[in-house]
Amino acid sequence: MNFASIVLLAFAMSTDAFAAAVGKGAALHKPHFTEALKTGVIFGVIEAATPIIGWGLGLAAAPYVSAWDHWIAFVLLSGLGVLMIRNACMAESAVPEVRPAKHSFWLLAVTGFATSIDAMAVGVGLAFLDVSIIPIAIAVGITTLVMVTFGVMLGRALGAMVGRRAEVVGGIILIGIGTVILIEHLRAAP
Repeated sequence: MNFASIVLLAFAMSTDAFAAAVGKGAALHKPHFTEALKTGVIFGVIEAATPIIGWGLGLAAAPYVSAWDHWIAFVLLSGLGVLMIRNACMAESAVPEVRPAKHSFWLLAVTGFATSIDAMAVGVGLAFLDVSIIPIAIAVGITTLVMVTFGVMLGRALGAMVGRRAEVVGGIILIGIGTVILIEHLRAAP
C-alpha cells in the first residue's frame, strides 16, 4: 500500500470512532480537553491494536485462500463500508436530559472496541495483500486519537449529526479502497 492509501485507510477506520466521540461529547456536560484527550487515547490504542490482531488471524489463513485474496479484501472492505453507511443512516438515539461530566474508562473501552471491529476485519483483509501492518496500525491509532479528541470537543457544540456524516464518508472511502484493490489485482492477473 502506498502512503495515500494508508492515510485514507487510517481516516476511514477512525471515522466511526469520530462519530462515536461526537456522540460522547454531545452526551457530556461541557467536556474538558483532558476528558477528550483521555477518550482519544483509549480509542486510539484499541483502534491500533485491532488491525494487528486481524492481520495475525489473516496471515494464518492466507496460504489457503491466496487465489481469492483480492476478492476477500474487496468484500470485507466494501461490506464494512456499506455497514458504516447503514449505521450512519439509522435513526438518532435520544440524548439523556441529565448529562454526566465524564464517561467511565470501561464505557469508553467498550465503545472503542465496538468501533474497532471493522479495523480488525480490515487487518484480516490486509494480511492477504502481504503489507506491513505496523505502519498502518500506527497511522490508524494516531489518526483515531486526533479525530476522537477533536470529536468529543466538537460534539460539545454540534451534536451527533456531524458524526453520522463523517461515518458515511468513511464508508464510501472503504468501498473505494476495496474497489481499487480489486481492480489493481484484476489488471495484474495474466
